[in-house]
Amino acid sequence: MAKDTSASVNRKSDIISAAIEVFAETGYYRATTAQVAERASISQPYIFRFFQTKEVLLLTALEVSWARIIESFRQVVESASPRQLETDLITAYVQILEEHRNEVLLQMQAQTIQEPSIREAMQDGFREARQIVLDAFRQAGIAHPEERTMLFLARGMLCNIAAAIGMPELMET
Repeated sequence: MAKDTSASVNRKSDIISAAIEVFAETGYYRATTAQVAERASISQPYIFRFFQTKEVLLLTALEVSWARIIESFRQVVESASPRQLETDLITAYVQILEEHRNEVLLQMQAQTIQEPSIREAMQDGFREARQIVLDAFRQAGIAHPEERTMLFLARGMLCNIAAAIGMPELMET
């Protein structure tokens, strides 16, 4: 039984990874669950064993992408010195952007989707990321923590755009 559970967890993870790739490359509205199934090397009906709808699959993919950012930021906050905090957060985000580009592209696309559940997922992700950074800046004694948090998030958005359109010079400091 444990083996079946482990296989199911791995299959679900494979489906989410495939969905992130397909949605990032094709766009949510144009992507099909058949494309996701093909990318995951499974049958299309197997997707629905784990996800009721394509929207639920997208929400899960967004949850995975936000969890990666949140966990990365938490690790930085726990280990960075106050003097290195902002630099280490930037470095962590750039690393995510380099290693998980499709997740970031997926989030960028999701920002324009008007379905309430998707907007809520994006709001929740941004809200949590913002709060972690704001709390860390306050705790580190950084002057004007609200403004610095806004600038940090704005820089992250600029990094996203730079990656999406192939202009790395926008990320240079």
